[in-house]
Parts: sequence; structure tokens; C-alpha cells
Amino acid sequence: MTDRCEDFTEFATKAWPRLVRTAYLLTGDFHEAEDLVQTTLGKVFGRWRGIPKGLHEAYVRRALVNNNISRIRRRRVTHLFTSYPPERGHCGHCDAVEDRAAVIQALLDLPPRQRAAIVLRFWEDLSMQETASALGCSVNTVKTHLRRGLGLLREHPALVPYITAQGGRE
Repeated sequence: MTDRCEDFTEFATKAWPRLVRTAYLLTGDFHEAEDLVQTTLGKVFGRWRGIPKGLHEAYVRRALVNNNISRIRRRRVTHLFTSYPPERGHCGHCDAVEDRAAVIQALLDLPPRQRAAIVLRFWEDLSMQETASALGCSVNTVKTHLRRGLGLLREHPALVPYITAQGGRE
């Protein structure tokens, strides 16, 4: 039992910053990202002994994506039953923050699976096969999610000024 706790603690300590960054891109909110990572690690701890040593990273990443999708589903139901959706905070102190906010907003507007595919493939720099494994789907499905997600990002109103500034559109 002690070895399992030590292994898990060591993994969680090393992986925490990276997992929070990934979760932030999935959720768009730092506090929700920390909650998502904490919830995910809590669920994974109970199964830690059964996960093969070389697959810890992939298992936790997939659990993170699945927990985020579940979180979105629960939130969607909550929004259906509330009169006024909760207000979102806005930060725009400098251009870099505004740029980042535009990207995060565009990511949040994507369907969860497309968002997860883009974050895992381009932010986490996973291969197509690793992304497919994390999402629990085929490589062709990942390609479809990426193509559709990138298409939506190219057309997103928050990103259009950046795309036209780079000569990406006429």
C-alpha cells in the first residue's frame, strides 16, 4: 500500500502543472481546471495499482478528458434549469491576455470532443495514435474531430481578426 501511495504521489506531483494547463484549455477557467485535475486524480488513485506502470500518463489523460466531458454534460443540465446562466469573468489587461482569452473562448465554443482532440494533439503534442487512445476512438475519428474543430476555429468571430492579420483569409 505504501509503495502505491508513494508512486501515485510522485506521479501526481510531477504531472500536476501539466495536467492543470491541459485542463485549463479544456475548461477555460483556472479554478475549474484545478478542480477537474483534483477530481480526476482522486478517481485514478483508487485504480492506481491496476494501471500498468508505462500507461499511467495515458490513463490519467484519458480520465481527464472523460471527466471534463461529464462535467460539461452536468453543467448543460444545470443551465437548462436555471433562469439566468452564471456570468463569466472577463480579463483584458493587455494584448497577450486578450489574445489568450480569444483563443480560450474559441476553444470553449467547440464541441467537447473536438476541443479535446485539438488540445491533446496541438497543445499536448500527442501523436494521432496517442490522441485517439486518450479519446477512446480511432485515428480517423480524431482526424475528423481535428478537421471540423479547426474549421470552426478558422471561422470563429473571436479569431477572425488574427487570421486576417496573418493573411490567412481575404
